Amino acid sequence: MLFKKFLILVLLILFSFSASANTPRSTGKYKNWESFTVETDKGKICFAQTLPTKRAPSSIQRGKSKLFVTFRPSENIENEVSLTSGHNFKSSTVTASSGKKRFSFFSQKDFAWLLDNQEEQNFIKLMKRATNLIVKARTIKGAETTDHYSMMGFTKAYNTAKKTCK
Repeated sequence: MLFKKFLILVLLILFSFSASANTPRSTGKYKNWESFTVETDKGKICFAQTLPTKRAPSSIQRGKSKLFVTFRPSENIENEVSLTSGHNFKSSTVTASSGKKRFSFFSQKDFAWLLDNQEEQNFIKLMKRATNLIVKARTIKGAETTDHYSMMGFTKAYNTAKKTCK
């Protein structure tokens, strides 16, 4: 199950850089967030995503960081929150916070997810109210990375992705 989620998200990321017929199509840009849809052999996938407004430290080379909320109706998956910080994670070291609220993510390689549907619902509520979100993680070698995300435009991108996959 975890491997399946990981594989699907990796494919989703690869599709976002692919020139094939499965290239995600933007369904709306809303300030710092954007919603997409893509047709795959497993059905339609819709997601809202954003890139960080600030990343630290600059001394660590890493790939792109992204924060997602994904819908895969053919697999009965909705509101799946995931993220990547552009590096493989040291196990169980990924946290996201806004104000006094803090959420722990479980990780596999370079992706991280919330533990269950209830955590995802609570996190999405936070994302709708928050202005900013900070993701802290550790690389396999133990170095800490910090990504700052703006939540401006999240609610519209989220609602568009959700509606597109109904």
